[in-house]
Amino acid sequence: MISNKNFFNNYKALPADKFIENVLYNKKFGYYSLKSPFGKRGDFITAPGISNLFSEIIGIWLITTWNSLGRPQKFNIVELGPGDGSLTKILLKTFQQFPKFNKAINIFLYEKSNLLKNLQKKNINNLKVKWIKNFTNIKKGPVIFFGNEFFDAIPIKQFSRKRNLLMEKYYSLSKRNKIGEIYKKASSADILQIKKFKILKNLKFIEFPKLGLNELNKMIKKISKLEGGLLLIDYGYLTAKNKNTLQSLVKHKHNKLLDNLGKADITSLVNFNLLNEYFIKNDLKVKKVVTQKFFLEKMGIIERANNLSQKMSFKEQSNLYLRLKRLLDRKLMGNLFKVIFAYKSKKDNFLGFE
Repeated sequence: MISNKNFFNNYKALPADKFIENVLYNKKFGYYSLKSPFGKRGDFITAPGISNLFSEIIGIWLITTWNSLGRPQKFNIVELGPGDGSLTKILLKTFQQFPKFNKAINIFLYEKSNLLKNLQKKNINNLKVKWIKNFTNIKKGPVIFFGNEFFDAIPIKQFSRKRNLLMEKYYSLSKRNKIGEIYKKASSADILQIKKFKILKNLKFIEFPKLGLNELNKMIKKISKLEGGLLLIDYGYLTAKNKNTLQSLVKHKHNKLLDNLGKADITSLVNFNLLNEYFIKNDLKVKKVVTQKFFLEKMGIIERANNLSQKMSFKEQSNLYLRLKRLLDRKLMGNLFKVIFAYKSKKDNFLGFE
């Protein structure tokens, strides 16, 4: 039995991001240390698990990006939070059809969870793939970082503005082992950082991805030095939300945030305008943020599906288009998921955004 105490590290209260980080990533009791969350038997399913077409399209985008960057002889691809490894598995298959590109690439998988790392290693057996804890060994050639549902899994800070005071949300543990919410005055360092963002200016309730921006910072340094970019696909919004977007899932159903700790996933919606502002502040160019539907259709996913379906039985065709609908339908993933590409290059002709 997991006790609430296990997530507080002997503290009586922790800021929202540190508390959720413990719930998700604690090496003994954390959600990502205890089980694989993917697929029908898990708690959620991501785009690569819905259809191989998604992974194929990402593969084609990476090849066209290499082309746009002048077909360099060394080209680094880093998948962020690679899940069960199914996306990289399809990428490797796709890349084999493009020998010059395939010769140029090195693939790195950036994974925090040991359990998931082992799962990925079972699914992927290829000398081109290396698992990394940091980006120090990427030294030559442009680098493209790619994350599908990576950023939403990084815990966020939450603040409430009360009479011009910025108060930070903490989770506290009572003597009876009950978890509650309390607010403490925000640190001057956090206030200073939040004030830099126009998008957060008039909000009464602020979600701030401090841990996430720290991660992006490491990537931005590499991109600025070596050229390349960062492609993120995630569920999120463009217009400021002004509300709590933390959510929890268990067995594909919504779960109360503080129930089933260590057994349920916790994520938040991504503020894409904040990311846009952050990248520009760090001297990267940013393509217009588009929906997943727009991006995948621009990259030719429907044509690819139509092509494949010609050799399929009616049952197989139905399955193919049902999965495609999940990826593209405006009421499903199509509009809820957004795509952002930040980059450093003299070239601007990257596909999928206009």
